[in-house]
Amino acid sequence: MTMLDEQTEPPPALGGGPLPRAGAPVPGAAGPAAWPQGYPEGYAVVDVETTGLGRDDRIVSAAVYQLDAHGTVQDHWYSPVNPQRDPGPVWIHGLTSAMLDDAPLFPEIADALAERLAGRVLVAHNAVFDWSMLAREYARARSAAPVEHRLCTIVLSKELGLPLANHKLASLAAHYGVEQRRAHHALDDARVLAETFRPSLHLAAAAELPLPLHVCRPLTEWVDGPAPVPAPRYGRLYGSGHQTWRPARKRPSCPYPNPGRLEPDGPLVQGMRVAFTGDTGTDRELLEDRATEAGLHVASSVSRLTSVLVTNDPDSPTTKAVRARQVGTPVIDERRFAELLKAVRPAPDVHG
Repeated sequence: MTMLDEQTEPPPALGGGPLPRAGAPVPGAAGPAAWPQGYPEGYAVVDVETTGLGRDDRIVSAAVYQLDAHGTVQDHWYSPVNPQRDPGPVWIHGLTSAMLDDAPLFPEIADALAERLAGRVLVAHNAVFDWSMLAREYARARSAAPVEHRLCTIVLSKELGLPLANHKLASLAAHYGVEQRRAHHALDDARVLAETFRPSLHLAAAAELPLPLHVCRPLTEWVDGPAPVPAPRYGRLYGSGHQTWRPARKRPSCPYPNPGRLEPDGPLVQGMRVAFTGDTGTDRELLEDRATEAGLHVASSVSRLTSVLVTNDPDSPTTKAVRARQVGTPVIDERRFAELLKAVRPAPDVHG
């Protein structure tokens, strides 16, 4: 089994020319002398192609472009991955079962991939998806990716106010005049993203904009196999303007009325509306399933009626966390939620 790396196809050059030399300036952009303090020292621009979007899906290819502190390419790497199952939407990623039969298994590339991620901020387009898939694959391999923070180029584009028609990678590429040669091929998508990230990074630096970094938590508990609540294989996806990594799932209605907000040091009560945001050590859908089974209502957003928000990063800029701070929704972390979940109080008699 041979890992596809630089030897198997020529390095895709940024902008169609040779790879830029380290430290090469970008005309009109902030130079090193004006670079904001506290910006990361390096980035790993990542793209993964997968068998699907659910928690039981697998990676079929992965690519990384390593960038220095100013976004200049240092190295790149690519490998197909045998998912040990049906490859899923071949019409999207182009990788058939026959093509993947002799590809390495994920544990066989885990160390090589980790070397390229270590000490860098993971950058991806819709980064929660790429990180979630990587975290799950490393968990299956009884390991963890050496990633502490991620940066989503969709979020960065929004904070920069780029005039994009939508938040697809193709639109970001068109904005910066970057040519897409093989859409949905991990190596080319990573190349395109590296080329579009560099000018965005320089715009952010020139404006002294704090980069939207999110903490990455490795999975410590997960479940493989079909989700307890049936989900369409390639159905409508949650999110506005772009796809997220979670397929739409229809949960049974909570049969209990909402008893109100979680009181300080109080118990969870059946019927409470619980929302989740940010990374969790336990697979998010597994947490949601346990909440549903305990008689809680899993909410997809935060409002004044939300009983509690579960997050390990209460100061994060996610929509739910920001809204919770605005309306005073109680916030607890994952560990506290797990403790409270062990003793959920039954709903009071609805008939009095």
